[in-house]
Amino acid sequence: MNLPTDLMYTSDHEWIATDGDLSTIGVTAHAADALGDVVYLDLPAVGATVKAGDVCGEIESTKSVSDLYAPADGEIVEINEDAVADPGRVNATPFGAGWLFRMRITGSPDLLDAAAYAALTAGA
Repeated sequence: MNLPTDLMYTSDHEWIATDGDLSTIGVTAHAADALGDVVYLDLPAVGATVKAGDVCGEIESTKSVSDLYAPADGEIVEINEDAVADPGRVNATPFGAGWLFRMRITGSPDLLDAAAYAALTAGA
């Protein structure tokens, strides 16, 4: 699996890219592959306050509906409207145009580096 090493990861198969006080959140290629063709996204509302581990949205694919979990405590500041309009972006470029939302993190999340996430998903 080709994982960007400049990102952090959650055990719920999300990635986090932090730039200043904002963090961009998406699902990993591993999760996108497991989901199959993503056909619908229900993302958290801008302005919503979320707690790490809480359900904050859904991803629907041709195989199933999966919950999205907040990777950290914080406030949602932006959602990817382009991905909502074209959910296939999640499969096509999970680490790029398929990002899901941006948040201002207020609580320290429990994150994995690329090596630890690769080890987590090695047997999957």
